[in-house]
Amino acid sequence: MTLAPPAPRTARAIGGLCATARLVARADAAGGTTRLPVLDGDGPFALRRIRGHGNQARVCVVGAMSAPLGGDRLGIEATAEAGSALHVTSAAATVALPGRTGEHACYDVWLTVGDGARLDWLPEPLISAAGSDLRMTTTVELAPTAHLVLREEQVLGRSGEETGTLRSRLTVRRGGRTLLDQETAYGPGVPGWDTSAVLGGHRAVGQFLVVGPEFEESPAEVRLLGDAAGDGTRDGAGQGVLAPLAGPGALATAVAPDALRLRRLLDRAARSAAAG
Repeated sequence: MTLAPPAPRTARAIGGLCATARLVARADAAGGTTRLPVLDGDGPFALRRIRGHGNQARVCVVGAMSAPLGGDRLGIEATAEAGSALHVTSAAATVALPGRTGEHACYDVWLTVGDGARLDWLPEPLISAAGSDLRMTTTVELAPTAHLVLREEQVLGRSGEETGTLRSRLTVRRGGRTLLDQETAYGPGVPGWDTSAVLGGHRAVGQFLVVGPEFEESPAEVRLLGDAAGDGTRDGAGQGVLAPLAGPGALATAVAPDALRLRRLLDRAARSAAAG
């Protein structure tokens, strides 16, 4: 199955910035490497190719201006065509800030991974600054033999400040069927978000998702992370769980006091998922 590149998307902003960046990775059959025929930054997104490893192309998203602000409509489209390998990261954290109009901002990510292709989507954290209001969506379309590694990290408030309002949705479809669809919401106006049933006072939350055909033969095992592991070391590192999906993949979800300890938990989950 070969996934067609998505049609270009546009967004309308009222009182804010409207911008969409696009990148496409394509396998070079002659050289066994991955090319980047489309690398189109826009607005606050400057796309920079960095040194790759093996046949993998690597791209870094550099923030060219402060964004998203209230009223902005921003998007990134990344397509890894059949047989290609693409790694995407960012140069720094993304900070959601309040705008002048009081309108919420939107930040949409569309990822497409073709047959036999691999996409590593590993940006730096998103920080929800006080007074901001952001709606973020990540939509992933996978071919049946595609590989995906995805990390999302969200920090609720900068040091010493309250959080803004953050609503986030992640949808992953594989071969046209839904593999994962979840939505979270934090901050002012969201009932119970800071209770023991949700974050329990933690200010960093994230997830690590890996999908690939190898999980059909060897499903991931459930593993507790950090303080939840019950090893007697409860050191305030945060806690999380790595669990198999109802399909060929595994999802780790973690909460922690800060971004550094959250990253350590998700890195541990990544090593556990790789080890099977």
